[in-house]
Amino acid sequence: MESGDSNIIIHVISVLFNMSWQIFWPLAFGLILSSFIRHLLPVDTVVKHLGKTDAKSLTFTTILGMVSSSCSYAAASLSHTLLAKKATLANAMAFLVSSTNLIVEMFIVLVALMGWTFLWGEVIGGLILIATVGFLFSRFYPKEVEQELRQHIESAEPAKHAHSDCGMDMSNMKHETSDCGMDMSSMKYETSDCGMDMSNIKSETSDCGMDMSSMKHETSDCGMDMSNMKHDHSMHHHMDMPAQEETGLMSKITKSAGFFQMDLAMIGKEILIGVVVSSILIALVPQEGWKALFISNDVGLPTWLHSLLDVIIGIFVAMIAYVCSVGNLILAAALWHGGISFGGVIGFILADVLTIPMISVYKKYYGKRPTKWMVGLLFLSILFTGLCVDAIFNGFGWVSTDQTVRTLNQSGFGMNMTTVMNLIFIPLSIWYYRLGKKANAGMGMSM
Repeated sequence: MESGDSNIIIHVISVLFNMSWQIFWPLAFGLILSSFIRHLLPVDTVVKHLGKTDAKSLTFTTILGMVSSSCSYAAASLSHTLLAKKATLANAMAFLVSSTNLIVEMFIVLVALMGWTFLWGEVIGGLILIATVGFLFSRFYPKEVEQELRQHIESAEPAKHAHSDCGMDMSNMKHETSDCGMDMSSMKYETSDCGMDMSNIKSETSDCGMDMSSMKHETSDCGMDMSNMKHDHSMHHHMDMPAQEETGLMSKITKSAGFFQMDLAMIGKEILIGVVVSSILIALVPQEGWKALFISNDVGLPTWLHSLLDVIIGIFVAMIAYVCSVGNLILAAALWHGGISFGGVIGFILADVLTIPMISVYKKYYGKRPTKWMVGLLFLSILFTGLCVDAIFNGFGWVSTDQTVRTLNQSGFGMNMTTVMNLIFIPLSIWYYRLGKKANAGMGMSM
């Protein structure tokens, strides 16, 4: 292998390693937060605040997004969780936008790299995009497609399949959820047979082969966590039970970890592919290569058409060259100095929710047809926003042409925020993943 090829490979690996280091902790934090929300946040709370789309709900979801995530993959998981909790699609998409584009970390990097003008462009653009997304998704997303989307989410919920019955015939049970190891205090049923003919038995409990006549409880155990049961006598049974039952808090953490493990099993490959492809593009494509995409001002196109084409180009580049919400700003600065318009830069930054890896995640979460409509409406929303921002800032003369790119060290190593957070989240996420994998394996789920 020639030294030149060797240097290129080393450079690509270096960029990949640095990018992975920078995005690891926000990604891990967002996915862990998503797992807790999915398990602990009551459905009626989400429905109460996000069950309809209006100015109040969009404001609430914008604030929620601003404080919850800084990684698009984690934001996708959180918005998926909100949909699973019966939030409206418009509110979930508004959350997706705010949690990737209206975050403090991004604001700091924007000012450091490109100046205050771009910070205000991002803020105003983000708010316009949220309002546009709320309008388009509530008015133009087909109801039958949304129903298909929600059916896809429900079919993937663990309570609907692998967690449902522990291998028992539970067709006669009257209940809303069943989870084999989760909190089942809300189940309403009268009988559970565990493979036995119990049609003549009038009882609210099931013993699965155990003498449980003296137990006072509302749920059947079938090998599940029975720490919350009220009973007067010890249980005599034919199953192996843990020597020590988990505490209430540890039980909740374990169940939440199961969702974390399933999320990574579902979208982990897409995340990895996205980071690898983005690192290769950033490492190998010089700034001059990106400049070739833009239309020169000397062409003499009408201002509105030039702006339209630049925004479309910005969205296109974001789709193929995306790293993460914050890391992408380095390329945004390169595009700006390459000749793209102000609205094109904002469109590029906002399009972090339309990247190819993200679209693959949407397909996993929602299905193909719902994803096509989602991508189409998001594209139109971002295009409209980019044009609005370009018109506003150029119309008021707020865009200067002599923006300077300040040096930003792409390496996250050293005693800084990234290093401290990774030292916390790397071991935490590994432990949390293993805990979730063990919990899911114990319930017969191979993910």
